[in-house]
Amino acid sequence: MILVALIFILLGILIKNGKMYNLIAGYNTMSKEKQEKVDIEGIATLMRTVLFGMALIVLLGFFISKVTENSKIETISLFVTILIGIPYLLVKSNSDKYKMK
Repeated sequence: MILVALIFILLGILIKNGKMYNLIAGYNTMSKEKQEKVDIEGIATLMRTVLFGMALIVLLGFFISKVTENSKIETISLFVTILIGIPYLLVKSNSDKYKMK
């Protein structure tokens, strides 16, 4: 689980600080005109923040499962993180907030 959290953190850093926008699904395939109408910096910040939050929840689940000696908590935290984090990212990043006029 720590590896999953580290991957989330690494992706967040690469997207926001490394400006690796090609890791954002769909952005590469947009035409240049459409890319210019998207606030990619805002989306990158959103991605970083959400991925860091997802990593935090996974790590909390990992440590709580170790303290309580209940491995189900670890698994549940991972699934909850993915089931909430991914749809949240999709909805927020496709909102009008990140579309420039």
